[in-house]
Amino acid sequence: MTGYGYTLMTEQSGPRELVGYAGAAEAAGFDFEVISDHFFPWLDEMGHAPYAWGVLGAVTQATERVGLMTYVTCPTMRYHPAVVAQKAATIGLLSEGRFLLGLGAGENLNEHVVGQGWPPVNVRHEMLLEAVEIIQALLAGGYVDYKGAHFRVDSAKVWDLPPEPVQIGVAVSGEQSIRVFAPLADHLITVEPDAELIDGWAIANDNPSSRKIGQIPVCWGTDRNACVQRAHELFRWFGGGWKVNAELPGTDGFSGATQFVRDDDVAEAIPCGPDIDAIVKAVRQFEEAGFTDVALVQIGDESQRDFLQIAEKELLPALRG
Repeated sequence: MTGYGYTLMTEQSGPRELVGYAGAAEAAGFDFEVISDHFFPWLDEMGHAPYAWGVLGAVTQATERVGLMTYVTCPTMRYHPAVVAQKAATIGLLSEGRFLLGLGAGENLNEHVVGQGWPPVNVRHEMLLEAVEIIQALLAGGYVDYKGAHFRVDSAKVWDLPPEPVQIGVAVSGEQSIRVFAPLADHLITVEPDAELIDGWAIANDNPSSRKIGQIPVCWGTDRNACVQRAHELFRWFGGGWKVNAELPGTDGFSGATQFVRDDDVAEAIPCGPDIDAIVKAVRQFEEAGFTDVALVQIGDESQRDFLQIAEKELLPALRG
């Protein structure tokens, strides 16, 4: 049975609103909730970027049932991996075991703010590998010393740990990242319904309960033209693909890179309007590729409450039907 998730999109909503949406999404019947972790939105029009971990702490108290997850945190530049381990353990305790730590190699957009430059992708993977090793060691308990090419840890210990270690998912995009991270991580994270990624992960990761977690943007609303316009305004950055998106340093870069993206281009890639069947069809692509979990992103802050109502009444029953 596929799990269906709701995305707390920090780039388009303020912190108080996100906490409210989290409770409403649980009441609507979603199985889990993921939260993005950014210092910047992709486009100025999105207008927000609150601290995801502070929001998560509040969400643990505003919800009781749903699983919670970062989608995803970069534990290499803005955050030292030892600090990420401490944060993950705390959220694991506050949520009473409902938290899954999603990790990724990051984007220039968010990590450049600490003034350390932006390394090439092979170095970012090396850094993420070391970070995962450090985080896993700290979440297992006890004192940790670590000396790697990119990180050092000196006699660190996380003092407040949940009864069961927080599990880790890693964002992957191809054969190289699967080869590196599948043997280490508990779960796969990716944004494309690529069956080859799922098959490759299954070969390299010997955990039969490993989850394969995807994400899909949608723009539901009663007026399709208005939805297409809203999706173009706020989500045209999506079409660049992560190999491009990871390299752009700021919102001006994303605005320039997407200046020739048309409304029709966005509408072709993202289900827009009132057609529930179109959303179901898009989600089914992930299920057919072998994903166990799919999180939906509803585009537009002002549309969240209406989307959650239609999700409870029509969308989730259709997906589970």
